[in-house]
Amino acid sequence: MDTETVKYQRKELELKALLEITQAINENKNETVLLNIFKFTCLLHLNIKALVLYVSSDSHFDSRIAHGIKHNIPDQIPIGDVEDNHKIGKLNLILPPEYSFAELDTYVPVYHKDKMLAILLLKTKDEENGIDLDFTQALTNILVVALENKRFARKQLEQERLNKEMEIASSVQRMLFPAQLPQTQKLKAKVTYFPHSTVGGDYYDLIQKSADEVFFCVADVSGKGMPAALLMSNFQAALRTLLRSTSDLKMIVEQLNFTIFENTHGEKFITFFLGYYNFKTRRLEYINAGHNPPVLCWEGEKRTELLEAGTTILGAFEELPFLEMGHRDHLKGFSIHLYTDGLTECFNRKDEEYGEARFLKFVRRNICIDPTEFHRTFFMELNEFSEGVTRKDDVTLLSLRLK
Repeated sequence: MDTETVKYQRKELELKALLEITQAINENKNETVLLNIFKFTCLLHLNIKALVLYVSSDSHFDSRIAHGIKHNIPDQIPIGDVEDNHKIGKLNLILPPEYSFAELDTYVPVYHKDKMLAILLLKTKDEENGIDLDFTQALTNILVVALENKRFARKQLEQERLNKEMEIASSVQRMLFPAQLPQTQKLKAKVTYFPHSTVGGDYYDLIQKSADEVFFCVADVSGKGMPAALLMSNFQAALRTLLRSTSDLKMIVEQLNFTIFENTHGEKFITFFLGYYNFKTRRLEYINAGHNPPVLCWEGEKRTELLEAGTTILGAFEELPFLEMGHRDHLKGFSIHLYTDGLTECFNRKDEEYGEARFLKFVRRNICIDPTEFHRTFFMELNEFSEGVTRKDDVTLLSLRLK
């Protein structure tokens, strides 16, 4: 057979190979089908006897095709263990001694700019006829680009799914918060809430059980995103169910702790402050479960104190190791500022933390002022301190003024 006939037949086979792989790509065949078509095309049309194809992922080259190989080869090769000097046609692979590519005599690298996307190692059937490396590289490139496009499409779909989940979690979280806070002569309330991301881990609530009874709380769940939103949703449902049947703070907190522990098996926890005030008896009761202590401001005496009595975080133990209920009597006019740790853990450009001491100083300078005005002036100060540095956590401040 003359040389021209051999060349013609080779071109015809190459054309068949190109047609088969591009047709499969155009028909949007899945990855397994594309890899099988590529493998059999190489074996039938391209004078290839054995081949291995590695395709890069984030940190490894993963084996996607292996045919006709007798030696052990690795399923993955770390990207750092592949050194390709394609200018002189030399590939250096760092392999453990139990692996070998000795029976493969040719390699075909696939690049996008300076990044190696894939490595095709092969052995020809007939050394005399050889192989058209340029065509083989082009065909491999077509396959790898198709695989990359599929991987990118999967990532996009996954990102869209995550975004949808976050939207749902955000909607769920918005429904947890009270739609309106009271603004009456007896009770004025103001909240400022800055979630760190679409879905935060902070929760606050205010429940007026009767004309003379009000419950208020703030909480911070460990973790973020959908799991944190679902846990907080269950927590809020449990809290509101308990409040309908009892005003016993100890019973409420013990039951909440049991519910969280049962749901998360001690893997997640919630810091929580729950307060209760009765306008008739003028008695304040509270339990602090490992949360930043709220600041109580006595209006007549112009003094402040931290509300620390309580217990440990909820959800860490099946039974709370200790539990103390704090109370204050004969309260006529007072304010309480409840907050989460994201408020005091704001930093400035010098990496200085705002801290509890600065917050307490601000409170003492602004004892029992209107909650709305308190928030306006406080966040002016916090923003000036932060100098535009991005917050690292959710920030919640709930202020109540009771008379």
